[in-house]
Amino acid sequence: MCSHEAFQAQRSQLVELLVSGSLEGFESILDWLLSWEVLSWEDYEGFSLLGQPLSHLARRLLDTVWNKGGWGCEQLITAVQKSQADSQPPELSGCWDPHSPHPVRDLQRHRPAIVRRLYSHVEDVLDRTQEQGFISRYESDEIRLPIFTSSQRARRLLNLATVKTNGLAAFLLQHVQELPVPLALPFEDAACKKYMTKLRTTVSAQSRFLSTYDGAENLCLEEIYTENVLEIRTEAGTAGPPQQSPATLRLEELFSTRGHINGDADTVLVVGEAGSGKSTLLQQLHLLWASGRGFQEFLFVFPFSCRQLQCLAKPLSMQMLLFEHCCWPDLGQQDIFQVLLDHPERILLTFDGFDEFRFRFTDRERHCSPTTPTSVQSLLFNLLQGNLLKNAHKVLTSRPDAVSAGLRKHVRVELNLKGFSEEGIELYLRKRHREPGVADRLIRLLRATSALHGLCHMPVFSWMVSKCHQELLLQGGGSPKTTTDMYLLILQHFLLHACPPDSAAHGLGPSLLRGRLPTLLHLGLLALRGLGTCCYVFSAKQLQAAYVNSEDVSLGFLVQAKRAVPGSTAPLEFLHITFQCFFAAFYLALSADMSPSSLRHLFNCHKPSSLPLARLLPKLCVRGSGCKEGSVAALLQEAELHNLQITAAFLAGLLSQEHRDLLAECQASEKALLRRQACARWCLARSLHKHFHSIPSAVPGEAKSMHAMPGFIWLIRSLYEMQEERLAREAVRGLNVGHLKLTFCSVGPAECAALAFVLRHLQQPVALQLDHNSVGDIGVEQLLPCLSVCKALYLRDNNISDRGICKLVEHALHCEQLQKLALFNNRLTDGCAHSMARLLARRQNFLALRFWGNKVGDKGAQALAEALGDHQSLRWLSLVGNNIGSVGARALALMLEKNVALEELCLEENHVQDEGVCFLAEGLKRNSTLKVLKLSNNCITSLGAEALLQALEKNDTIMEVWLRGNTFSPEETGKLSRRDTRLLL
Repeated sequence: MCSHEAFQAQRSQLVELLVSGSLEGFESILDWLLSWEVLSWEDYEGFSLLGQPLSHLARRLLDTVWNKGGWGCEQLITAVQKSQADSQPPELSGCWDPHSPHPVRDLQRHRPAIVRRLYSHVEDVLDRTQEQGFISRYESDEIRLPIFTSSQRARRLLNLATVKTNGLAAFLLQHVQELPVPLALPFEDAACKKYMTKLRTTVSAQSRFLSTYDGAENLCLEEIYTENVLEIRTEAGTAGPPQQSPATLRLEELFSTRGHINGDADTVLVVGEAGSGKSTLLQQLHLLWASGRGFQEFLFVFPFSCRQLQCLAKPLSMQMLLFEHCCWPDLGQQDIFQVLLDHPERILLTFDGFDEFRFRFTDRERHCSPTTPTSVQSLLFNLLQGNLLKNAHKVLTSRPDAVSAGLRKHVRVELNLKGFSEEGIELYLRKRHREPGVADRLIRLLRATSALHGLCHMPVFSWMVSKCHQELLLQGGGSPKTTTDMYLLILQHFLLHACPPDSAAHGLGPSLLRGRLPTLLHLGLLALRGLGTCCYVFSAKQLQAAYVNSEDVSLGFLVQAKRAVPGSTAPLEFLHITFQCFFAAFYLALSADMSPSSLRHLFNCHKPSSLPLARLLPKLCVRGSGCKEGSVAALLQEAELHNLQITAAFLAGLLSQEHRDLLAECQASEKALLRRQACARWCLARSLHKHFHSIPSAVPGEAKSMHAMPGFIWLIRSLYEMQEERLAREAVRGLNVGHLKLTFCSVGPAECAALAFVLRHLQQPVALQLDHNSVGDIGVEQLLPCLSVCKALYLRDNNISDRGICKLVEHALHCEQLQKLALFNNRLTDGCAHSMARLLARRQNFLALRFWGNKVGDKGAQALAEALGDHQSLRWLSLVGNNIGSVGARALALMLEKNVALEELCLEENHVQDEGVCFLAEGLKRNSTLKVLKLSNNCITSLGAEALLQALEKNDTIMEVWLRGNTFSPEETGKLSRRDTRLLL
């Protein structure tokens, strides 16, 4: 008998034992205790609440069992032993009476065996129970949530059976016994279980703490992690109907069934710009798995870094990759590897930073043998294609530009990580600064400085704001406006911290920068050589070649590489890829032995015929094709495009007038600095000017249109970094484009600020299309300076709320050129409708307003209808999918009676129904201008159609009435069509 004293003495060991396993093992222990009635149902339900840390559950379980007395303590010890040593399935045949008069009681008594029997058949059993009416579809979907493993789904079904009184328990008791007896699971072999425990412990150790970008402190990831906006990515031409926004997901839904591109593929691709939080997202995934709080459908999780993998020169096999470069099995290597091969569906492999993998994806080299060594790139590419470990799940992160069409063929779903929402920025700052008042002051500062607020949507900038909060709050002066401003601020922070306290300056003055110039140039040379050779992890030899010494490293911009190759000296890497680009730009701006003409290679960006940005730039930017190996020009020609773009923007910022005095104090030759500034200005202006004039001529009768590529965005960003009005004006001089299309271009608030800075100098009005981006309310505010040159503004799918639109309207009241607004699929409600009504009342030249896919509702429809009654110019009004019912329809009908301009009214996907249609029909009888009325999918019956037919008898103007997707029988559809062909059914 286990005494209370002995139990208490072993408490710490028991906690460690319970926590060291997985959540699955802990729930197995609960199954045994429940079956022996050590735990009551009330006790069990307390342990079944989602989201509780395993350590917390373990301590609560020990407290509960302690209160049950010595017998309960002994039973817990037995349950732990059964959970650990149960390598054979329990003997199930004849264990229970399938026709028991007490099915609920027997389900509980035999719970461990029933869970085990259900394990491989839970999906089929759920289908059967739903088909026979024992559970609803909602209950089935709740059990099938992707966060639950098969065992957890089985348990949730059994839990449901205890409260259902419709015979579910009796059905399960009989049906489960008819299922095949499971064979012993290989995962329960002692060597395999030991390896699983070691792997979980290893991953936990790697992911539990979030190393800050400067490596100066370790933060508990659980306390600091903040969710980013994660959307199912769509491309132009593949998006769903206009009323459907891209679906957003939580991290726990990473492997949901939504948005599949290729159902036969195994890879989830997460794309996001540099600094958007891709690595931290993977780290949180690893932590959730290792702590037993998520992704427990996987028994094995193997994390890899692509920048580390590309350092592996020797051939390696699948087995070598998993065991030698992730977690080594202490015994039974071959048996464990065979388990992995036999059960790939229980494996998750994550590959972080595919854009930093120097090898471009190809599917030409097929490699299918898991034991035969091959190159690391062949191994990775064949894993992603499914030629190796088919059915193992993979997660790959990358910047968008590095993902080719060939790779996308092998992707199950592509997700877009868009950085922090406004709420996410505030939550992150509150988690980082728990001191009273600090977070509130920072948040107020951000709200007051929209340029800085816009930058913070990228988590890397939120970290910088947090890191430099004292400088931002206490030292006064202007807040950072550009990306370069922000990186110079963090540079100041690091330099000041490296200074003795009594000699520290109060800002990034010339003396502070000049004192550490050799260090900064050493780091810049290392960074530039790394970019030119696609190297992001540096050995001691590489550091020495760039003259980087221990004092340079101590500044803090180089940190120990994450997940270094086992057995090697820990290499170093820059805090973040953007810091490597910043230091490369710093070297280009200030290095004494750098020719200004070399800067032109920075803007040439690879072979003119192969990459988009190269095609944007004039060939005269590059004089001479011969480049000495290892020279600056050669390094710039070999660097990856996306890193080159970031470096170009930083260089433009460093060479700006704003920072001229700072750099001049550090440059031995002011003439050399001026030559570099002149070269950068000329190249940027000429490049953009040349790009604009390369646009094909317009089709006769149509406006000239330009669809910008992502490289164009970086040119605009570079111009913005220079902050020179004259240069921006010169860049767009003579541009004659009627429509500028920037869809799916990753345009966020920072890009909006850059666009406004340049486009406001246009001489001719332009229609600006920014659909499918991340503009948000802050981005709308950044666009306001160029609103006066916009004749139309398209902002579909941009996560804009009433607040952003109200600001837009206030500015638009004074912009006579603006005549069209398209605001499809944002977060708009009736809260902004009154502002929009005010705009329409003031601006009688407005032509089109499209509010498709929002939540304007009846109140919003009423406000708009009142403003449009006597409007003289609006031709198109779209309120599709806006929760409008008969009240809103009545207001619109009254508007139709008075309006003499509107030609098209779109009300599809609402709740107009017959009552609303009857109101609209009365309005049509008195209207003489409307040509198209769209009422598809509005729950309209033949009663409403009859009212429309009567109205059409008195209205010769209307040409089409859309009624598709309503509740007409085939016979009614035929009759209605024959009565009036204007009804489109």
